[in-house]
Amino acid sequence: MNQQLAEFGDILIVDDEKSVVEVVSLYLKREGFTVRVAHNGADALAEIRKRLPGLLVLDLMLPEVDGLEIMRRLQDNPALDVPVIMLTARRQETDRIYGLELGADDYVTKPFSPAELVSRVKAVMRRTYGKSGGGERALTFGELFIDPRTRIVTVREETIELTATEFNLLWFMCSHPRQVFKRDQLLENVWGFSEYVDPSTVTVHIRRLREKIERDPSSPHHLLTVWGVGYKFEP
Repeated sequence: MNQQLAEFGDILIVDDEKSVVEVVSLYLKREGFTVRVAHNGADALAEIRKRLPGLLVLDLMLPEVDGLEIMRRLQDNPALDVPVIMLTARRQETDRIYGLELGADDYVTKPFSPAELVSRVKAVMRRTYGKSGGGERALTFGELFIDPRTRIVTVREETIELTATEFNLLWFMCSHPRQVFKRDQLLENVWGFSEYVDPSTVTVHIRRLREKIERDPSSPHHLLTVWGVGYKFEP
C-alpha cells in the first residue's frame, strides 16, 4: 500500500529547522516515499511550481514567506491543488482553525512524533488518492449532485471545488442521510483516526462545506447541527 501511495507523487517538506527536515525525511523514505525539501517559503513556492508534490508538509513559521501565505496562494490557484499537513508550534486554537479554513487537510503540533506524522501522511494520501465509491452510484438531493466515481460535485448545476477531505466528508454524510454523527465518529470514518486530533477540525470542514453547498450557510438546509451531539445530513 505504501508503494501505491508513493506513486501519486513525492512529499515536499517545508521547514526552516534542519533537524526536523532530516528526521521527517528519514521516516518518510523508510516508508518508500520520495522526499523534496525547502527551508523557506520562497523556495517552497518555487518547488511547488516546478513540480506539484503529492503532499505538502508545511511549517507555518517560515522565513521570507510564511506558511499561511503559501496556503493562501495555493487556495487562489486551482492548478496548485495539493493536500497539506500543517506543522506548527502555535498551540492557539485560532491558528489551527485559520489554517484549516485555508484548506489544510490536517495539522500536527510541535513537538511531534515522526511516526505519528508518517501515519498522518499515509491517511491524507489515502483520502486524497485512494479509490472511493468504485461501485457506488451518484447521489442527487435537489440542487446537490455528487458523483463518487469522478468526485464531481455540482450545486445548482455549477461544479464546485472541494478538497479531498471535504469531498470525503460530504460523501460519507450523504451516504447516511439523517443519521447523526458525533465529531469523533466523523474523525474515525473520514479522517481515519480520532486520537490527537482537535474535534474543531470537523467543525471547520462542516463550515467550509456549508459555504460551498448551502444557499444560506448561516441557515443551512442540508448540513445540520444537532446541538449537544454532532451533525447530520438532511436530504
